[in-house]
Amino acid sequence: MKYKLIIILALFYVAVAFAQLNPQSKKITKSFFPEYEALENVTPALQKKKNFTDYVELMVYINALVEQHPELIKLSFIGESQKGKKIPLVHLTAANSDKKIKVWMQGGLHGNEPASTEGMLYLLHELLNDPKYTALLNTVEIAMVPMANIDGYLKQDRYAANGLDLNRDQTKLMAQESVSLKQAFTNFNPEVGLDFHEYRPYRKDFAQFSNFGITSLYDAMFLYTGNLNVPENLRIITDTLFVENARQALDKNGLKHHDYISTGKFGGEIHFNQGSTNARSSATNYALTNTISTLFEIRGVGIGRTSFKRRINTTFLLAISYLETASANSALIKKEIKKATEQQNDVVVTSKKTIERDTIETIDLDTREIIELNVMIRDGLRSHVDLVRDRPVAYLADANQTEIIEKLKTLGVIIETLPEDQEIEVETYRVSEYERDSKKYEKMNLQTVKTTIETKKIQFSKGTYKINTNQRRANIILEVLEPEAPNSFVSFGVLETEVEAYLPIYRIVK
Repeated sequence: MKYKLIIILALFYVAVAFAQLNPQSKKITKSFFPEYEALENVTPALQKKKNFTDYVELMVYINALVEQHPELIKLSFIGESQKGKKIPLVHLTAANSDKKIKVWMQGGLHGNEPASTEGMLYLLHELLNDPKYTALLNTVEIAMVPMANIDGYLKQDRYAANGLDLNRDQTKLMAQESVSLKQAFTNFNPEVGLDFHEYRPYRKDFAQFSNFGITSLYDAMFLYTGNLNVPENLRIITDTLFVENARQALDKNGLKHHDYISTGKFGGEIHFNQGSTNARSSATNYALTNTISTLFEIRGVGIGRTSFKRRINTTFLLAISYLETASANSALIKKEIKKATEQQNDVVVTSKKTIERDTIETIDLDTREIIELNVMIRDGLRSHVDLVRDRPVAYLADANQTEIIEKLKTLGVIIETLPEDQEIEVETYRVSEYERDSKKYEKMNLQTVKTTIETKKIQFSKGTYKINTNQRRANIILEVLEPEAPNSFVSFGVLETEVEAYLPIYRIVK
């Protein structure tokens, strides 16, 4: 009897472990997410029944494409992972004199989101082998990083080798992969920036809805910015042209979609966050450089290879839609980016999301039917101003602030220095309120500050850094240098301070 009990318990724990690895039942898969069998088995992971593409397979696959299509594809490396793996960057375009629209693409920034990388590899195959897609390379130039977080990907873990989330590291740039990726992005200087991810459709707090819990219905969700420092014309063209065309492509293929939503607890109640405002993530970070930007979330984390071809096909359809939209609207995009760069709006230091009740569709795990949930939505796509300041013509930074200056350069910001000692009237930041979080977030002690602006004439020495705000990537400057901004160098603890201190950053308003 004792041994039978041990066996029963062992089987129970195996079943629980298996459920945690893949909680999706075959009935849910069959009813809502049937496999897309028409997808050809042309990529490394699709040519085997278990696991995903490893680094050796990745490089063999890319090198084979380069050998077969040398006139269209080039391979280079932008740096190394923390464990010494070279990070490949694939460059695609046709050799003609047409003025191209530049599109940046990356997958695998989170290592446990395999369809993002495999979708990029499938896209490469189709762009190089299907004439109707190859034609796009006459008008579009692509820079692609298919496996951005190699160390995490090889162990199917979200994080980089040092435990950092690379999509929370877009402004503080603490991981070497983040620096390499951002520098490559800056060097390529794209007009369109795309980041492919997968999301977790079974979350702990989903168990609290309905009788026995829910799971997400959406094959894909669009994460684009509502950050008010991103010019309005770029936010509009992203939603009404690029995202809208992609919505229609998914509808045509019978795939469900929504603007990106994720859950969080506020006052003990589960709310749904919608849209992006945070510069630490690529969706907003790219947009703040006056780039058309979207992060795609495909339904997939935690369900193994279930519906894997469907997920890859969804990724492919989104990528092709954006490439076709970019190709067909090249002149418009360049015009709108120029218009955005010329804008000199006030600085929105902090903003607040619109909060209201709305309904979302989801799958009831008990009835296996689509239901509507009435939930609280915190909508970042409809943010409103909280703290605003006049836009400076430039910022100054003391000559010893080399760390933040190097980060600004990696973000693509043009930096000057004063050629001689000079007295300048500036606005200074005095820290009037200060709180330091003792618990680390992404290996940093966050700081919350309030500052008082004081106008002074100061004698600045030769070599003081000057950061003008009449440049294309000016809006990312505002996000990292205004100390109260939620993703600033001060807020992330990159630039440490204390109460009553004056920050080594100054504003030139006149």
